[in-house]
Amino acid sequence: MSDPAVMWLTSPDQKSLLERLEISSQNIDTNRIQEIITVNDTLRYQTIDGFGYTLTGGSAMHIHKMSDSARSRLLDELFAREGLGVSYLRVSIGASDLDQAPFSYNDIPPGETDLNLDNFSLANDTIHLVPVLKEILSINPDLKILGSPWSPPVWMKDNKDTRGGELLPQFEEVYASYFVKYLQAMKAEGISIDAVTIQNEPLHPGNNPSLLMLPDQQAAFIKEHLGPALKREGLKTKIIIYDHNADRPDYPITILSDPEAAQYIDGSAFHLYGGEIDALSEVHQAFPDKNIYFTEQWVGAPGDFAQEISWHMNNLIIGATRNWAKTVLEWNLAADENQEPHTDRGGCDRCLGAVTITGDEVIREPAYYIIGQASKFVPPGSVRIASTMSNDLPNVAFKTPEGKTVLIVQNSSEEKKSIAIDVNNSRVLLSLNAGHIGTVVL
Repeated sequence: MSDPAVMWLTSPDQKSLLERLEISSQNIDTNRIQEIITVNDTLRYQTIDGFGYTLTGGSAMHIHKMSDSARSRLLDELFAREGLGVSYLRVSIGASDLDQAPFSYNDIPPGETDLNLDNFSLANDTIHLVPVLKEILSINPDLKILGSPWSPPVWMKDNKDTRGGELLPQFEEVYASYFVKYLQAMKAEGISIDAVTIQNEPLHPGNNPSLLMLPDQQAAFIKEHLGPALKREGLKTKIIIYDHNADRPDYPITILSDPEAAQYIDGSAFHLYGGEIDALSEVHQAFPDKNIYFTEQWVGAPGDFAQEISWHMNNLIIGATRNWAKTVLEWNLAADENQEPHTDRGGCDRCLGAVTITGDEVIREPAYYIIGQASKFVPPGSVRIASTMSNDLPNVAFKTPEGKTVLIVQNSSEEKKSIAIDVNNSRVLLSLNAGHIGTVVL
C-alpha cells in the first residue's frame, strides 16, 4: 500500500469540510485499536453510476442567471473531476414542483387534444435548463442524466389538471410517443438521456405537478406502449420504475413480477421519505438481475448541518449503496435564499439546495458536502466491495477504476474512535472524533 494514505474529513461543527489529511501507514500497537474495519476487495457488488443532484428548472434558472465567470467557476467546482466530481443528474420531463409554474411540452387550449403531438415543444427547457446542461457536459461529457416526469400534459389526464388525477387509457400510446419525442428533442440538443423513470412519486398525487399511477397501470404502460416504442425507435434509454419511497417495495416487485413488463425494465428507483433503506435489498433479492437506484432526498431549510449530514451519510451514502444502489441523488442542486422558485398548490417551499445562489454569491449547504464526500472519490465505474460493519462505525467501501480503495466511514458514537483499516494484508490506523465522517483513499 502506498504511504501515506489520505483521509478527507467533514465534522458536524463544520470546522472541517472535506479537509484533506494525510495518514501515515505504520505498524500499530494493537492495544490502541478500538475498532477494526476489514475491507475485502475480492467480494464485489454493484457498479456505481454516479452521485449527484436533481437539476430542477429552478436550479437551472439560478445558475444560468449568474455572470458567465461566476457560473463557470461554480460548474467547474461541481462537475470537474478535480472538483466535486458530480457525475449524475436527474432532470424533470416537463416541470417539477421546483419550477416557477407547471408546464408540459404539449400544452394546448382546454378541450383540445393533439394525438400526433404536433404542438410538442422543448421551448421552456431551452431557456435555462438546456444551456446549463450543455455547459455541464462540456466539463464532464460522461455525465449521466435521468429524466423523470411529474405529470403528463393535462389533456391526457382524467381531471384535466396538473395536480393529481390519472393518465387516461386512451392516451397511453400517445404518452409513450411523448417520451420518445422528449428523448429525440434532447438528443438534437446534444443531450443524451441515459434513463427515464415513468413517474415521480406515483403514489403522491398531492404535489403540483403530479399524477397517481398504480403499479398495474405502470406495468401496462411499459409493456404495451413505452417499452415497444423505445425499441421501435432504436432508443437505448433505460426504463426505471417506481421512483418513490422505500415503504412500498411491493410496488416495484409487482411490476417486475410481470415478465412482459420486466423485459423492458432496467431497475427500480427509491426515495426515503418513508420506510427503511434495507427495502432496496428486498427488491434486489427478489430480482437480482435488475438494478437499484436512489434518486431523491431533500434537506429541509434552513438545514441543521450536523443532523442532516449524519442522517444522510448513514442512510444514503452508506445505507443506500450497501443496499445495492448504483446512484445516490440529493434534491435539489440550487435554490435562492428564499427557497424559490416553486409551484403553488403543493410545490416545496422549504427545499434547501445543495448551493444557495444570490446573484453571483454561492453558499454551500449540507447536500453539497453529503454528495461531495462520495462523488469526489468514487467515480462512475467504481465497484462496491465488502467491508465489515459495526453499530458505531457505519461504512462502505469501493474499488475505483484506477484501482484505489475508498472507504467512507462515519463515527456515529459519542466518543473518539481509534480505528484500524485492514486491506490486502496492510493496515492503516486513524482516529475519528464523534460524529465525524472520513473518506479514506488507499
